[in-house]
Amino acid sequence: MTTEARIGHGAKFRVATPEAPTIYLDLAEVTNIGPPPMTRDVIDATHMDSPDGWREFIAGLKDGGEASITLNFVPGGATDARLREMQTELEPSPIKIAFPSGSEWGFTAFCTGYTPQMPVDDKMTADCTFKVTGAPDFTDPS
Repeated sequence: MTTEARIGHGAKFRVATPEAPTIYLDLAEVTNIGPPPMTRDVIDATHMDSPDGWREFIAGLKDGGEASITLNFVPGGATDARLREMQTELEPSPIKIAFPSGSEWGFTAFCTGYTPQMPVDDKMTADCTFKVTGAPDFTDPS
């Protein structure tokens, strides 16, 4: 069977601007996207009469995780301005990760970290984190 593996080149990380109607800004010069890992709590429901002394578990709450990106840091650029703005917003922003295949992973999140780095002998970069709130949405290519 031939592989269906692909590289991430061409993926986009899009954040909504606060104006209405919703307009998405493609963050510039993104070099790595870490989609949010979804998890689910597991709750121990073991009781004195659990069969044969085996622990029993029930499903708990789901967590949309935290997305991360790394990008080339361009001070004063549109991406820098939007990320600094997101750090001050009290409401979460709609975000979409657009995959090269045409699929999209949409979620609402708070920007929880924006950390530029300015090394003396390499390009300037920034790491950003986004905490997902609520359920993510997946769209397959049409």
